[in-house]
Amino acid sequence: MRPGGRILVEALEAQGVDHLYCVPGESYLAVLDALVDSPIEVTVCRQEGGAAMMADAYGKMTGRPGICFVTRGPGATNASAGVHIAAQDSTPMILFIGQVERGMLGREAFQEVDYEQFFGGMAKWVVEIRDPARIPELVHRAFATAMSGRPGPVVVSLPEDILTELAEAVETPRAVAPAIRPGRDEMFRLAEMIEQAERPFMILGGSRWSEQAVADIARFAESAGLPVGCSFRRQGLFDHLHENYAGDVGIGPNPKLAERVKEADLLILVGGRMSEMPSSSYTLIDIPRPRQTFVHVHPGAEELNRVYAASLAIQADPASFADEATGFDFPPSEARSKRVAEAHAEYLEWSETVPHGPGDVQMVEIVRHLRDVLPPEAIMTNGAGNYATWIHRFYRFRKFDTLIAPTSGSMGYGTPAAVAAARLHPSRQVVAFAGDGCFLMNGQEFATAVKYGLPIVVVVVDNAMYGTIRMHQEREYPTRISATELTNPDFAAMGRAYGGEGYLVERTEEFAPAFEAAVRSGRPSIIHVRLDPEAITPRASLSEIRAAALARQA
Repeated sequence: MRPGGRILVEALEAQGVDHLYCVPGESYLAVLDALVDSPIEVTVCRQEGGAAMMADAYGKMTGRPGICFVTRGPGATNASAGVHIAAQDSTPMILFIGQVERGMLGREAFQEVDYEQFFGGMAKWVVEIRDPARIPELVHRAFATAMSGRPGPVVVSLPEDILTELAEAVETPRAVAPAIRPGRDEMFRLAEMIEQAERPFMILGGSRWSEQAVADIARFAESAGLPVGCSFRRQGLFDHLHENYAGDVGIGPNPKLAERVKEADLLILVGGRMSEMPSSSYTLIDIPRPRQTFVHVHPGAEELNRVYAASLAIQADPASFADEATGFDFPPSEARSKRVAEAHAEYLEWSETVPHGPGDVQMVEIVRHLRDVLPPEAIMTNGAGNYATWIHRFYRFRKFDTLIAPTSGSMGYGTPAAVAAARLHPSRQVVAFAGDGCFLMNGQEFATAVKYGLPIVVVVVDNAMYGTIRMHQEREYPTRISATELTNPDFAAMGRAYGGEGYLVERTEEFAPAFEAAVRSGRPSIIHVRLDPEAITPRASLSEIRAAALARQA
């Protein structure tokens, strides 16, 4: 007979949990007590949204559910930002929420929320455990659900009294997502399609990848002569200097790359969904019938033929598909090899060539510097904002698991994700990028980095506005500025005030010594980069966007 809180912690240990992220709450004190005697490392966060984003980042990096504990009511609603990210990003994650006692349910007790209603359209499964004896059973199911098929978040509600009630509970095995292997007939049909195609193209995305899977898919691309693009914020799935890499199929892709996707006679999508962002607002692939011969490989049966009618739908997880694909050899094709080389050359040109932008800080030079000095295994994180455009276009990701970023486009993600990455991989350099608006949404997690001595470097790109919204504002309502201007603190001073380091960069040449000093300090650091508001994208200035909009209206 053990209290429910101890049963829960033992169930987490049985699932191999080594880290969890939390903001403490009175509703789950019994769990906090049980964690005192547990080998599970606990990261105490400063806001539930940051804690949930850390759990999402853990799920992205490991393929196992990231674990987050929050208290009821405001704790749960704050954490919903991370749950939404995990849902759209297909990330395995489990959010445990302290709940009011069972006898108070339905009375709108203090901070009571009906979590099945609140998270029902967002999570893969929402369950409220009302019997402590069933905790191991339902925790096992939560892990299996979060990882299987298309991964995603699970929400588990824990009434406070079940955590103190004594019960007997059986042990459960460690949950493992079943491999979903493609059928041999499907693979032979795919091989025939590839041999017959003149302009094939492959796009990689989604989750359920591994380092081995990434190596396997590269061998498949080489053998089949396939140019390869990575879906929005999935650049860690293919070495950017590999001769088959064609670029990032994300927001504002290389126009030549976009044309290659549109003109492909065979388009193979592995793991991803090609939702709004990677499809350039659903313009690269027609709905419901793509103009390309379309092959969709995805572990979730519900995703196949959901948006795009596939010529060949293959239900398989990316790792199993990549493993099977390496068994096929294709006859060499000089024409195919030429197209692969052309696509890679176009990527290299796109990731190098950019006109000098306005202002004293050139973001492209900052990203190029990081590209030159960071080791291939360094981890880059970011949230949402135009500042990320420079990372995705000019940084060259070489290895799996080196970009941790939200495909959902959630602001405030970069700093908590960097904390999670540094906790999990203490020997790897971690660099977070954030805009000024983005950083102040979860920048308080810099204090978490200080608490645990995590030497992350946070590059805050400050243009004194919500830049992405301002860009759209000038495009749609030129000169009519509303609700996008910001007044910011001294972010470098903030880094020092938190107990870390802080550096100010107002000219491009100041960044390299600031970054070197930050890394050499071995402490959490903020590099405050003041960017000219005109430098809104690598392609066009704010004034140029406004002028084009005014010309259209004339």
